[in-house]
Amino acid sequence: MKKEYFACPEPINEEKLYGFSWLENVLAIPSPLVCVTSYKENGMPNAAMQSWCTFDGTEGYHIILSSVNKHSHMYSSVMKTKQFAVNFPSRDVFMKCMATIQNNDHEKDEITSSGLTAVAASKIKAPLIEECFLNLECELSWTKETVEGGDHYVFCAKVIGIHMDEERLNSAKLGRYGETGYLYNIHNPIDPDTGKGSDSQVGIIQSLGTYDKL
Repeated sequence: MKKEYFACPEPINEEKLYGFSWLENVLAIPSPLVCVTSYKENGMPNAAMQSWCTFDGTEGYHIILSSVNKHSHMYSSVMKTKQFAVNFPSRDVFMKCMATIQNNDHEKDEITSSGLTAVAASKIKAPLIEECFLNLECELSWTKETVEGGDHYVFCAKVIGIHMDEERLNSAKLGRYGETGYLYNIHNPIDPDTGKGSDSQVGIIQSLGTYDKL
């Protein structure tokens, strides 16, 4: 039997959701964990952990970041330079990438302050995180308010180049999936009937096999 919800279930206290929709937590749909990097106006590297993103492979290859806060360093730097990099951490460097959230002073190099290495991109003016197994060089295509007059924007950017660890390209070695590959954010799942939730979790992908063998 399916349950229907068209409003926030009574057991859930919306005031404790930190501005997120109750649907965010009831559905808890995983999305990729990435670290977006750019240069602040003072030339210092900026790093911002992001999760609400997806990709489009038609008419080029684009990344869509669906929740960029207009009051963040990331928003101001990308709106100025129109360029940024998207860095994919593996499990072994994930917590260092998360440390960039605390090391976000305007005068700080947010990458090196978190124990990571900043290297120059090849085609754009943005730093890459050397320890991340995949880096995407991106040029901003367009932006749009998620809700008119709100605090968050959707960014769409064209991927113009990639840097990929060769051992991740080879599925016989580390590969892109499993415990050494892409990480996903499972954001604070909540049971709508009880209002009880769990902390946010980090997930991975395990292949179930080819389409014709499911």
